[in-house]
Order: sequence, then structure tokens, then C-alpha cells
Amino acid sequence: MTGLAIGVMGVGGRMGGMVVRQVGATEGCAIVAGGEHPDSSALETDIGTLAGLPPLGVVATADRKAVFAASDVVVDFTLPESTVANAAEANASGTAMVIGTTGLSNEQEEQLRAAAKTAPIVYAPNMSLGVNLLFALVKRVAATLDEDFDIEVVEMHHNRKVDAPSGTALGLGRAAAAGRSVPFDDVAVLSREGHTGARTRGEIGFATLRGGDVVGDHTVVFAGPGERIELTHKAAGRELFASGAVRAALWTPGRAPGLYSMADVLGLD
Repeated sequence: MTGLAIGVMGVGGRMGGMVVRQVGATEGCAIVAGGEHPDSSALETDIGTLAGLPPLGVVATADRKAVFAASDVVVDFTLPESTVANAAEANASGTAMVIGTTGLSNEQEEQLRAAAKTAPIVYAPNMSLGVNLLFALVKRVAATLDEDFDIEVVEMHHNRKVDAPSGTALGLGRAAAAGRSVPFDDVAVLSREGHTGARTRGEIGFATLRGGDVVGDHTVVFAGPGERIELTHKAAGRELFASGAVRAALWTPGRAPGLYSMADVLGLD
């Protein structure tokens, strides 16, 4: 094999399969390993077959260590607990990692930061080019407008999504807080219910919608006196997340250990 050796965790899942197909369509890289949960029905099944491709001669395994040993970089779209365990293996092996898992707690994100002391890890709440441009725009607009403009983040996803607000929505809120040079946790209002009283000046509010098969809609509203600015991104399919993840994987060779974002990959900072 020539090119970058990529392993995929959660290879039997929907995003895992998309990453496998994206790697197959991308020059300069190849799938060499795939990991799954010990109870997964995908174990010992050819990774190509799982992704709807011709067999690749590599089967899904529950041996996390073997996946990292075989790979130059491992892509992970799984669940927070699995991602943290996988990051610990990246730390032990020094293998690069790209993480698109959402719903991680602050404590779990700190564990990723600790793991990145010995390996380059790209972690982003959303891997798409458009959303990462939106992060940069939101930060700039928030820095330009004062607190006369209220900031609200509205997101909608399909009815099977298990975390709320979405990782992307939280990322947008953090971008707005960074633009205003305020701690996100001090100004974020993740939900509202009952008799809440008047809106507090400077807070960043969130509204979460769930229904149907919506891939992901995100809008940041800057509502000021007599005018309103809305910045919106709508995802038409999940393939853009796989494309971004493979782009990030191709960026990792030669990088120093550290926790990176898609802004680093895309040169937006």
C-alpha cells in the first residue's frame, strides 16, 4: 500500500461507512483497519462489505490497540465514552487521530487535551467546510457588534439525535463568546422554560428543534435595535462530514502533538 494508512473506529456505523467510502474515492490514502464495539454484529465482517463496497480484505475488530498500530491516523465518529478510550490509545501509541464525535462533556474534552500531549488530534464539533467558515464569521460579527445585539443560536436535527444542543450549536455559541471575549459558561443559556423574566443583557441563548430527517440546520441570530442579522448553514447530506474528516486526516502527517481544530486544518485562524 502507498499513501496514508487510515483506520476507522465505529466502522460499522453510518458515518464510519461514509468515511470508508470517502477514503476509497480519495487519492493518497487507504483504509487499513476498522474498529467496532465488542458487542457489534459488524465484527469479523469485511470493512468494504460494511460500507457497500467490494471487499477490502480487512475485517472489523474489537481490538482497539491493533487498529491504532496498523494506522497512520485513526478517524472516530462514535460515542463520547468510546472516543475518550480511543484517544487514550492514541496517547499511548502516538498515532494521529481525527474526531468528529459530538456530545462530549467539558471533562471529556479535557481528556482529549491530555491525550493530545503525545499525538496530533484534530477534534471538531462539525467537519464541514461551510460550518467552520460559519464559526469564523460568527466570531468576527460578535466582536464587531456590542451587547445591544442579542445573540441566539437555533438548531434543528433529525428525530434520532441524542444530544442537545448539538455540538455544532455549542461551537457557534463558543465562537460568539470568543468574539466578545467573555467566558462561554458565564453567558450561555442552553434552554428556557417557565417564567424566565426579561432576557439578560449579554447572554447567548439556544433553541433546539428535533424532527424528521433533518441532517443539520444552524442559525445564529444577532438581534439589535431596529435590525437583525442571521447567519445560517444547512447541511444537505452527511457526506460533507466524511469529506472533511478525510481532509483532516491528510493534514495530520508531520504535525506536532497537540489538540487541533478544523480551523487549523483549513487555515482559518
